[in-house]
Amino acid sequence: MKKENPIIKLMRVRPEEDADIPLPEYMTELSAGMDIYAAVSENITLKPMKRAIVPTGFAIAIPKGFEVEIRPRSGLALKYGITLINSPGTIDADYRGEIKVPLINFGEETYIIKRGDRIAQMLVKKVYRLDIKLVQQLDTTDRNLGGFGHTGI
Repeated sequence: MKKENPIIKLMRVRPEEDADIPLPEYMTELSAGMDIYAAVSENITLKPMKRAIVPTGFAIAIPKGFEVEIRPRSGLALKYGITLINSPGTIDADYRGEIKVPLINFGEETYIIKRGDRIAQMLVKKVYRLDIKLVQQLDTTDRNLGGFGHTGI
């Protein structure tokens, strides 16, 4: 018997205006993330080292026990230096507002974000909530206090 996938309810925020914007979609059979699209009414000019919030035109209801992560698209990052300011961006299960993507241009050239451009990817992740227990000492490990670069370069 095939196990059903969890469902995320999606609502278009501006259905009359954004009906032409594709819904989030997996681009290949084994993609981990769904590409999401810019629902801009006018092009956004993103100059080097500048930021912009890009609307997607949709809101979602994430099931309890899950979160959504918004991540950069590797092609945009590599080719143009376009990435997320906070990566990954976390969307909690109780948020119901429009999903917006905070992009930054780390590239050397101005980049234009157009209506319908694929701007980021959205991954659904299981969340585990834990209880905190205050202790006086932690268990030791082979690594123990070894921090940044402790295994070499």
